[in-house]
Amino acid sequence: MKDGFGREIDYLRVSLTDRCNLRCVYCMPMHGLTFVPNPELLSADELEKVVRAAVEVGFKKIRLTGGEPTLRQDVVDIVERFHRIDGIEQVVMTTNGYRLPYIADDLARAGLTRVNIHVDSLNKETISKIMRLGSFDKAWAGIEAAEKAGLTPIKLNAVITRGYNDDAAVEMSRLTLTKPWQIRFIELMPFAGPTEIQLEHYVSSDEVKSRIERELGPLFDVNGGELEGEARVYRLAGAEGTVGFISPVSNSYCDGCNRLRLTADGRVRLCLLSDKEIDFRATLRHGGTHQDLVELFKRAIRTKPVGHQLKNGVFAENRTMSQIGG
Repeated sequence: MKDGFGREIDYLRVSLTDRCNLRCVYCMPMHGLTFVPNPELLSADELEKVVRAAVEVGFKKIRLTGGEPTLRQDVVDIVERFHRIDGIEQVVMTTNGYRLPYIADDLARAGLTRVNIHVDSLNKETISKIMRLGSFDKAWAGIEAAEKAGLTPIKLNAVITRGYNDDAAVEMSRLTLTKPWQIRFIELMPFAGPTEIQLEHYVSSDEVKSRIERELGPLFDVNGGELEGEARVYRLAGAEGTVGFISPVSNSYCDGCNRLRLTADGRVRLCLLSDKEIDFRATLRHGGTHQDLVELFKRAIRTKPVGHQLKNGVFAENRTMSQIGG
């Protein structure tokens, strides 16, 4: 199904929880957090109903997000349920990887296709500073477990934050010389929560790219410069892997956006950086039918905005990233 701007909407990001075992400086405070009570989270049965309705209107790819999705005790069951739905071509996940050594094999058997793993640096001290409760050893063990389980190709996501890890991009990019991974650098996006950090510590993709090229040589376009998902992808000379840049602030990709987001408490968010949402949980819990959910998806696609309004100083304010699902 296409939205009002001719974009084919076929990618649903499904948040399983707003809880996380990290406290990244640009995402979550260390203290004073309030999480959605478990009864208000969508159950595995409810999630399956929503995804079946999504498939009917043309969704083909599902990404599991959080918070940290592997904190859901039923995450393997959820993957298996989604994998069994005719019409779903991919079930993928974004995770910090810390629980993958224990469940990667089970996830792969259940039908998970691959993972993106969030790690903001290769330096242990830097990780402690920016991801706070983070651990490089745990992240690396998760990467190795994902590779062993066949959850590939692996993509590593790093949010570049000035004064914290703006020197991390070179060493992370160097990994691609010998690893068939995609290392992706993401610009800070200002909305809700720690907006001061998001604004004051912003680093553009162009600055990160220039720094990599000064140290490692030129980056060559992959895909003729076309977007791969939300990333513009490059390769260092002779490298096995690639380097990607996700630039929602400096080089918006809204005109090619093909996604909606389902929050853990059952709202479909029409744009990451807009507060507009449609409540699916109320329909689910008040006798709504499969067709009712289908009609809600049609409404969501029809009313999806053309893009964010960051250049006009308009930020989303009603949820933090961990509450949305990225």
